[in-house]
Amino acid sequence: MVKLSTLCALLGLVGASFAATRLNAAVERRVRRTTFPRHELLRRDDTDLSLLYPAYNLSVPIDHFFNDSLYESHVHGRFNLRYWFDAQFYKDGGPVIVLQSGETSGEDRLGFLQKGLLHQLAQHTHGIAVVLEHRYYGTSFPVPDLTTENMRFLTTDQALADEAFFAQNVKFHGLEHLDLTAPNTAYIGYGGSYAGAFNAFLRKLYPDVFWGTISSSGVTEAIWDYWAYFEPIRFYADKTCIEYTQKITHVVDNILISLKDPATTAELKGAWGLANVTHDADFAQVLASGLDSWQGKNWDPALNDPTWDDWCNIIKNTSVVYSHTAGLKPTVQDLLKKGGYNSEVNSLTTPFLNWIGWLYENVVSSCTDVDQDNCWNSYNPDNYARDDITATWRSWPYQFCTQWGYLQTGSGVPANQLPLISRTNDIAFESLICKYAFNITTPANVNAINKYGGFGISYPRLAIVDGDWDPWRPATPHASPFNSTAKNRTSTVEEPFLLIGGAVHHWDENGLFPNETTASLPPKTITGVQGQEIRFVEHWMREWKREKAVKERQVKPFGPHSKQKPL
Repeated sequence: MVKLSTLCALLGLVGASFAATRLNAAVERRVRRTTFPRHELLRRDDTDLSLLYPAYNLSVPIDHFFNDSLYESHVHGRFNLRYWFDAQFYKDGGPVIVLQSGETSGEDRLGFLQKGLLHQLAQHTHGIAVVLEHRYYGTSFPVPDLTTENMRFLTTDQALADEAFFAQNVKFHGLEHLDLTAPNTAYIGYGGSYAGAFNAFLRKLYPDVFWGTISSSGVTEAIWDYWAYFEPIRFYADKTCIEYTQKITHVVDNILISLKDPATTAELKGAWGLANVTHDADFAQVLASGLDSWQGKNWDPALNDPTWDDWCNIIKNTSVVYSHTAGLKPTVQDLLKKGGYNSEVNSLTTPFLNWIGWLYENVVSSCTDVDQDNCWNSYNPDNYARDDITATWRSWPYQFCTQWGYLQTGSGVPANQLPLISRTNDIAFESLICKYAFNITTPANVNAINKYGGFGISYPRLAIVDGDWDPWRPATPHASPFNSTAKNRTSTVEEPFLLIGGAVHHWDENGLFPNETTASLPPKTITGVQGQEIRFVEHWMREWKREKAVKERQVKPFGPHSKQKPL
């Protein structure tokens, strides 16, 4: 079993920032709550992909919008936007297929040049596969430091303009003699999660640059209080596990929020091995450490994060798993009674003890400091103070604090429903990073994102592909039934609308080498949806070639160099 604490240390923060900037574990976990699974960053094949795919840079404007006061004071400079490409399949007339790396270093996406949907699309369409880094991630920084003032150029609109500029100006090494820019060449975009929403907007905002795009698990609806993150988990996860999680969490909330007795609160924290965690919300957040791992599930065993299944199997075990928790039985039974579950003491004691044991083995034991606040304290402004160029953990929080939201709360869950995480984890708590890191004390301007269509976004040759078990599904166009605003649609070749059964987060993106495939891997649901994606992109390319041929056949206006003479 991989300890969650070990996982955190390996994953760290966005890109390489963790090595340069060690954070308090509470802040670390908050930063890691991005829209794509961090477990996939653990996967590293023996081959150094940067040797196979050298990095290139394109000089792009720092500021694309001089008429927008949001970016004042404006600057005229440029910065290097990093990219990688593979042209092994390219033939004349083939497209350029750009995978937007999203809120991580582009290096973390290089594997998709080798295998997965990007590789397959390039192969079937005779195209060039590209991984394009997002501004303020990896090495693509337009500023010398990450002060709040210098973060102002980090918006989705600026990054979208970067990608459009890339498509219109790039010269690929070794292919400089060819005009492979848009609109002379068809550009197809792909992205998963935040990058999926990015690609949906890209098609709508730059339809003359990008011929078509695929939005995989695209979170097109920005939501400030995203309590619904846990709804697909509640609906699709093991029912026994969910029941125990809800009830034990309810015990915790009844003690912390309703009872408010200092002695009982101390008894509760002590039972979990967290006696020296001062703030109740920090304490409660640590208890929920296993829940975040659901979105790390993947059909590929090498990419799959087993944490959820390990945690769930432990707490629903009918026997006490960890011998060191046996002495806590009287305390746990007392807490169950004080927390309102006197009638269920017998059924909840073992799962309570097993949860305590799992948490200690995988999380609590990693903190060797006597003052546990040094490990889990979200309320210390000093934890957020560093803003030099190595503090790249600031990038995604700045985006969700200013435009995207997605604060995953327990307090937002309807009063008639038991949440999976504590109601002490409310908006005030979840937004502490916004306050302390950027001095932002107001909700994110989600209208800056939702003006592009939100749940209802659609456009010709914009494909929507989602997983039905995805905790981010309630923020996608497939949000129904978790959000009544989203409406189901009929899928067509022009506007594919595909929901992958039993899938979690952008499961269509990754793939296997031919010698890695088995009778069951990849699953038929994945090969099926990837096959559909290949076919509709091939259809889009036939449309592009027909349209280009028509334009080329059009009679040019008469002029001094015309071979035809007017009548």
